[in-house]
Amino acid sequence: MDWSIFWDAFLSLVPPILVGGLFWIMMRSILRADRTERKVYSEIEAEMRAAQTASSNSATGVGSNTESK
Repeated sequence: MDWSIFWDAFLSLVPPILVGGLFWIMMRSILRADRTERKVYSEIEAEMRAAQTASSNSATGVGSNTESK
């Protein structure tokens, strides 16, 4: 039995496997970065909304004791 046929077949599969692995690593890093960016953006947006709500409440007197006795 000639093992060179099997080695040739095995070695012909190595480049596509390596390229596929590289593609998988790149796509995983892109998706993780996108997920992290969305999380940070939503946290910043929530902080901005809370600050805007607090400033509008203090400007209108909502929630503060502005009544005179």
